[in-house]
Amino acid sequence: MSTMTLAMRDSKTMLRRNLKRWMRYPSMTVLLIGMPIVFLLLFVYVFGETLGAGISGAGGGRADYIAYVTPAILLMTVTSAIQGTSISVAMDMTEGIVARFRTMAIARTSVLIGHVIGSLIQTMLSIAVVLGVALLIGFRPAAGPVEWLALTGFLLLLSLALVWLAVALGMVCKSVETASNVLMPLVLLPFLGSGFVPTESMPTVLRWFAEYQPFTPIIETIRGLIMDTPIGDSAWQAVAWCVVTVVGSYFWARKLYNRDPSA
Repeated sequence: MSTMTLAMRDSKTMLRRNLKRWMRYPSMTVLLIGMPIVFLLLFVYVFGETLGAGISGAGGGRADYIAYVTPAILLMTVTSAIQGTSISVAMDMTEGIVARFRTMAIARTSVLIGHVIGSLIQTMLSIAVVLGVALLIGFRPAAGPVEWLALTGFLLLLSLALVWLAVALGMVCKSVETASNVLMPLVLLPFLGSGFVPTESMPTVLRWFAEYQPFTPIIETIRGLIMDTPIGDSAWQAVAWCVVTVVGSYFWARKLYNRDPSA
């Protein structure tokens, strides 16, 4: 068999290993999916009426706010799901299984590829579940077939970027406990962007940060695609952030995996 065929076979084996891990630890998956749903219900049913009126004017309310906040919740779904990736990678690195893999006749990249593809599957399923809950409580997207296709592609690119970042950070962490917290800033960043309130309502310094941090154009791109509203420059900025993150995180993760274990 060719080198490519062997690498694909080994990657499938590692993917199957990660999928079986999910089935053995379903509580982690439920927790990672449950957090965005809790935030969605909290903001829609506790703050939605007031914030919706503030965003859309006197005639606005909960229905307007759910349309505004759902894109941010979808982003939070991705950032929540990749916490599981970081934890899984840290478990492999700290429990010695990776050292064993290094002694086996398998493609070195297959270990990382298995984590990445498995995490992408988990992340996209999580997005589908959270979006389903949003539809059940009144979210009504305006996207057509083209917009849905573009949104799916963009969410895949975003998930790929953050999954590779989670893989790299999981290898940096010296313990599983550290890995469970290292991605927490990514969960909080949507709050400091345009995810929950417009940046225009923020104080000057915070507004400057919110407008130029990477998650704001990402949120605006998701919002524009799913609600079929103008996106402007946010689209290319969001794609650029994702591409830079994918490339940088991939080479970082590969370097970390290939380093001398005794170093």
